[in-house]
Amino acid sequence: MVASDGFAEFLREQLAPLGRITTRRMFGKTGVFCRGLMLGIVSDDTLYLRVDDQNRTLFKEAGAAPPLSYVKKGVTIDLAYWPLPDRLLDEPDEFLIWARAALAAARRVAAARERSGKKSSVSPRRT
Repeated sequence: MVASDGFAEFLREQLAPLGRITTRRMFGKTGVFCRGLMLGIVSDDTLYLRVDDQNRTLFKEAGAAPPLSYVKKGVTIDLAYWPLPDRLLDEPDEFLIWARAALAAARRVAAARERSGKKSSVSPRRT
């Protein structure tokens, strides 16, 4: 499910130090964008942050699992978005540290796509 209005507003407020935060409904969930880069997805008012090889250990060590996934043709496909530990919703400074790591991962993924010539089909809608 998409993010509730209240949760989306909470995220925009908490993540504001990163830059302009926007949200967009997509695939039955809510994408969370910072300056056009998707750093997270919200499903059922749970924030999943972008993960790559450089920040995955942080999430694993915190027990932030399982990653967001879906089933296609009977096979579970894990996405590169892992849940933010719930305790961080009450710790804004640490929440921002994790969000910055997710934003950095989103930048690395975007840069790799540019180098390979692939373009993202996702463009954020301003909300």
